[in-house]
Amino acid sequence: MGETEFFTEYGEASRYQILEVIGKGSYGVVASAVDTHTGEKVAIKKINDVFEHVSDATRILREIKLLRLLRHPDVVEIKHIMLPPSRREFKDIYVVFELMESDLHQVIKANDDLTPEHYQFFLYQLLRSLKYIHSANVFHRDLKPKNILANADCKLKICDFGLARVSFNDAPSAIFWTDYVATRWYRAPELCGSFFSKYTPAIDIWSIGCIFAELLTGKPLFPGKNVVHQLDLMTDLLGTPSTESVARIRNEKARRYLSGMWKKPPVPFTQKFPKVDPLALNLLERLLAFDPKDRPSAEEALADPYFHGLANVDREPSTQPISKFEFEFERRKLSKEDVRELIYREILEYHPQMLQEYLNGADQTSFLYPSGVDRFKRQFAHLEEHYGKSGEKSTPPLQRQHASLPRERVCAPKEESADQHDNSENRSAASVVHKTLQSPTKANSATRSLMKSESISASQCVVVNGKKNLTGEPIDEQSEVDDLSQKISQLGS
Repeated sequence: MGETEFFTEYGEASRYQILEVIGKGSYGVVASAVDTHTGEKVAIKKINDVFEHVSDATRILREIKLLRLLRHPDVVEIKHIMLPPSRREFKDIYVVFELMESDLHQVIKANDDLTPEHYQFFLYQLLRSLKYIHSANVFHRDLKPKNILANADCKLKICDFGLARVSFNDAPSAIFWTDYVATRWYRAPELCGSFFSKYTPAIDIWSIGCIFAELLTGKPLFPGKNVVHQLDLMTDLLGTPSTESVARIRNEKARRYLSGMWKKPPVPFTQKFPKVDPLALNLLERLLAFDPKDRPSAEEALADPYFHGLANVDREPSTQPISKFEFEFERRKLSKEDVRELIYREILEYHPQMLQEYLNGADQTSFLYPSGVDRFKRQFAHLEEHYGKSGEKSTPPLQRQHASLPRERVCAPKEESADQHDNSENRSAASVVHKTLQSPTKANSATRSLMKSESISASQCVVVNGKKNLTGEPIDEQSEVDDLSQKISQLGS
């Protein structure tokens, strides 16, 4: 696909200079680009035929709405969404994200020399982001290493909120989840075999525990081949759950299977994870409690002795619960045109003047924009002129050597296909991170990279300016990273 085909008639195409295509999938295409207004590198995700299936369009609506409402240094940010030329006829949308270099799956896969400081800093960021997300009454429901973006300075950001849900106080205590929830390997035991369960933040806490264990060992903790195998692996490590815990599982088949299971003693975590900091193992045992009521909240986990000297309650913001009004669409059956109008309304949040006209009742049927193709023709002409003067030949962009998300939002139709952790999901990731392809990270006291391996390019973490915490004070993300990096270096010395 040529760059000229990335944008069609979206007038804001002139703002972004496409660098290279960095990802393709059933959802569309992701390209890296430069925002010519700010000079910042971004990831532009073109989502094709958004409204082909109402269920997929609803997931996209849910995600862009959540990412607008959840503003936190450890949650990926939507920087802009391009205004479509026609309010009632557009099919594709272009979402501009901050550009991240890799994901945690690739970090784990490519680095065999992560240190205890890495483990602590990674877990701290994940729990800090969960504290914020859960305070909004949002549950991610699909946390896994591939849904956690990473930069060379070890900054992590949670992404992919397409399966997330918002819980409201007056909602029924039990909800029937009709859609696919959580890749099996990271799925809490109370969800195994059924999507009938209470909305609870404990399902995300379990997933974080599985991710933390994978960081410690370099491989998935519970790689179940099916639901029964998944439960077997869990009980092999944690032991047979108590009668009271089994009784709380709503799925009858899963409950009957666990009740009839021969008694297994728990395996000591010191045996399963030798040479690991005992404080880390104590916290991991809490995160992986079989019964959800025994797992700590994210805020309680951050107060664990494991984070002594690193966590600071005053620096870990919370937020207000999301208004029921924002997600009233979840309570009714939507048509294709309903979702189109709701997504258009979300896009207008990034276009204040047009939003005001929309709210005032102006009819915005269509707009005339210059084609992005003309702008790209001028770009190529400039490149040819530049290379001609320097005596070099114009060459196509090199193959990208590392993963950059946001990843696809369209879930596999069959559970098995979504769970092939090392096969189907590795279609483009198998060769993206190689130690031999990256140059060593240069030492920098201000933004010291904790990555000892040369598996991730050493560009700076994108600093998000203008974010504010709940008190209205700006969140200085880079100073937090610097401060934490210094604390980690002191802990490791």
